[in-house]
Amino acid sequence: MRRFASLGLWMAVMLWLGVMSGCASSGSSSGSGSSADGNGGQHADLVTSSDETDVDKRSRLRLELASAYFSQGQTGTALDEVKRALQANPNNVPAYNLRGLIYASLGEPGLADESFRRALQISPQDGDTLQNYGWTLCGLKRYPEAAVQFNAVLALPQWREPAKTLLAQGVCQARSGDLASAETTLVQSYELDAANMTTALNLSEVLFRRGDLERAFFYIQRVNAVPEKANPETLWLALRIEKKRGHRSAMDELGQQLRSRFPGTRQAIAYERGQFDE
Repeated sequence: MRRFASLGLWMAVMLWLGVMSGCASSGSSSGSGSSADGNGGQHADLVTSSDETDVDKRSRLRLELASAYFSQGQTGTALDEVKRALQANPNNVPAYNLRGLIYASLGEPGLADESFRRALQISPQDGDTLQNYGWTLCGLKRYPEAAVQFNAVLALPQWREPAKTLLAQGVCQARSGDLASAETTLVQSYELDAANMTTALNLSEVLFRRGDLERAFFYIQRVNAVPEKANPETLWLALRIEKKRGHRSAMDELGQQLRSRFPGTRQAIAYERGQFDE
């Protein structure tokens, strides 16, 4: 099965944004995904900076450091800071969430699983944790379990980013081989956020794999029409679609763009060699 590499970098960023949004309220036991408390009930009031204790502040600052280190690829240092954040506040949900992502990036699925589960024990309706846990399970090819987490996020009445969750779920479905469901889910994501070029790219990829070439080209053309959004992968997908459609001149034009704008890339080399299944 062909891997959906197009989402790799963006997905890391998306998940990272989920962690960072949770860090904003890291002093409390719940994340930012909902207003539920650890037992699934409703908070009486929003937690603000005036409610932050010294312990909460120490934990928050450590978590902010951990987040910064993780974004720079310094996973070992990030993990140390997360541990210090949890020492200061053992109920810091975003810290467990970030710890799960760190362990997943280090190839420690058992420890990642334990971290996400601990976060959800404290705050069962934390949307950031549910979403990150779902994507981690998808990476482990535990697709039915991933679907449970994504559906739980989407069921949250106050969840602020359904388009991103649907994007993650759609890509996960595609990776599992369920292209029909992936198309439906990605269309839903696109309808909520038509400006998201990553959604358009992945929807185009699914449609291409399903043989719906006209629609596949429509979505990828929206990406390539914005020069700063076009990249070797988006041009390569459009080129392969045009090849299937029999549009030789358009295919050659895209190939020239690849060679002139992105020389030496895997896609440019594949074009020069005529290896269109790469």
